[in-house]
Amino acid sequence: MQAKQQPRKADHRHTRGINPNPSSPQHSHNVVFTPSQQPFPSLSPKMSVQTKATIASFGGKLLKLTHNAKTTSCEMAFNLYLPPQATVNPLHKVPLLVYLAGLTCTGDNGAEKGFFQHKASEKGIAVLYPDTSPRGLKIEGEDDAYDFGSGAGFYLDATKAPWDKGYKMYSYITSELPETVFENFKQVDSERVSIFGHSMGGHGALTLFLKNPGKYKSVSAYAPIANPSNCPWGQKAFEGYLNDKSEWADYDATELVRKWKGGPLDILIDVGTADNFHAQKQLLPENFQKAAAETRHGEGGVRVRFQEGYDHSYFTMASFADDHVGHAARYLLG
Repeated sequence: MQAKQQPRKADHRHTRGINPNPSSPQHSHNVVFTPSQQPFPSLSPKMSVQTKATIASFGGKLLKLTHNAKTTSCEMAFNLYLPPQATVNPLHKVPLLVYLAGLTCTGDNGAEKGFFQHKASEKGIAVLYPDTSPRGLKIEGEDDAYDFGSGAGFYLDATKAPWDKGYKMYSYITSELPETVFENFKQVDSERVSIFGHSMGGHGALTLFLKNPGKYKSVSAYAPIANPSNCPWGQKAFEGYLNDKSEWADYDATELVRKWKGGPLDILIDVGTADNFHAQKQLLPENFQKAAAETRHGEGGVRVRFQEGYDHSYFTMASFADDHVGHAARYLLG
């Protein structure tokens, strides 16, 4: 999310970029490959992905893609960056880094503003940029607020009606989307996957990592909503999407890290000292760091770096992009 809160109708400015004409023949075609063997359960024998645009980026290719997702009951758009190592030689396997974006964002924001492709190109890492929620489900109220509904899926599986019919972003990100990528882009290695994110996406990255020991090689976050049960953004989302308060801890990184049994932690978190949302107690990374230190695996395993003068925007992410991609690279390439 950008530092300045915008009404929902203004969100379109976040997704404008250097997109080629999606109607041109060379940028609109179906891409279907023979499925490769995956450690993921198959959701369908063949998953069609449509390429809307192909953009040169740091020697590789940024692909703008769509597919029909069963988990979210709608068409989902996402971006996939393939580094030059994968585009020059399609048989060369590259690891995958998943970036989860924040409130109001789409898969375009990180791809066009995060500057992650710079280090990813150098290291030979593919980067996956999913959307932040289902779109166009015609649920009453889904477009009424910037922090709930469209653009605010909170990377959980909703259990409260009517949101339980499509707001299944946890299952989408952990299963259906990566399986679709691995099936259609065989040069992406399903055995080497890391995750990171910003704000709501930082919450998503931390919770997905902590809920699935061994699934992701590493995790890092920018300004994560690290203790959503105790902040207004998280409380609004949990009350709206989840049936019972007993479910909240399942999607709260501070609660999940207390139960961590996956071995030593090495989590990088950057927060700007000029981040208004940190000052407003929406992020609470200190709570997460304290909870991690209280576990036998977490002591010293969470590095929270307070970056002087930086805010909640993509300028901050771009400034420290190489650090976060480099953090993932140590585990993906080691």
